[in-house]
Amino acid sequence: MKTLKLTQLFFLMTILSFGQISIQEKSALISLANATKGDAWLKPWDLNSPVDTWHGVEVVDNKVVSLDLDFNNLDGTLPNEIGDLIHLEHLSLFRNAISGTIPTSIGKLKALKEINLAFNKLQGAIPNEVTTLASLESLQLFMNDLSGQIPRAIGNLSKLKVLELYNNNLSGSIPQSLENLTNLQVLVISSNTLTGKLPSNLSQLKKLKSLSVFDNQLLGTIPDSIGELASLEELVLSNNAFYGDLPNEMAKLSKLKILLIGNNSFKGELAQLEKKFPNLVEFDYQNTKSGGVLATLDTED
Repeated sequence: MKTLKLTQLFFLMTILSFGQISIQEKSALISLANATKGDAWLKPWDLNSPVDTWHGVEVVDNKVVSLDLDFNNLDGTLPNEIGDLIHLEHLSLFRNAISGTIPTSIGKLKALKEINLAFNKLQGAIPNEVTTLASLESLQLFMNDLSGQIPRAIGNLSKLKVLELYNNNLSGSIPQSLENLTNLQVLVISSNTLTGKLPSNLSQLKKLKSLSVFDNQLLGTIPDSIGELASLEELVLSNNAFYGDLPNEMAKLSKLKILLIGNNSFKGELAQLEKKFPNLVEFDYQNTKSGGVLATLDTED
């Protein structure tokens, strides 16, 4: 009887020492700390304390559901074990010094609603496994050194509301599957090396409020269908190789507050555009790039 009580007490102490989460989840957190110089974090973890007292870790019903280590001096790589945090809904490691690649094991985190790995030193491609996270609502990977193409299957993320991939080295064309992201409100893919044309099927994104493709190598004319983005408040096309007349359908964008189209080869009375959008608070059409093509002033009503 005494032995049984001691066994029960040991079992209870083990549960409490793990902050009432699984051994697998705690091991994954420790692997993250070990891989990113946890002792040098601005707010390090006391591994002898319950997990639910660790900075940035939220535990609900004995499951790790949120990991928020923004501005915490993480320096190193993301371990494969991060994929063992299978109940995680929120992952934010913003503004650290994390290098290496995004592990493919991230595809195991099927409950994820938000990923923010922005402002780090991540390299390599965005793993296709990200496109299997059907619950994802926000994907923020901006200000890294990611390369390769935007995954062709990005359109599988039908619940996505925010997609921010700017300031990387992403190449290739804008995936056609983006048309499936009908809940998307923010699409910012500026400052990459994207090529090709602006897809006409972006008109399917009826909830889109912000569209920014600034500073890429995109070309061609702006499709008439852009006028169907009735919710659009911000349109940034600057520093590309777009040309021709802007479509009259743009006048339908009555909610537009920001319109930046400079450093392209657009034609027409560009200075007069401001009058067509009474809610504009920021407007730029100037060509300032050295050797850039100045817009001709062909009149278009």
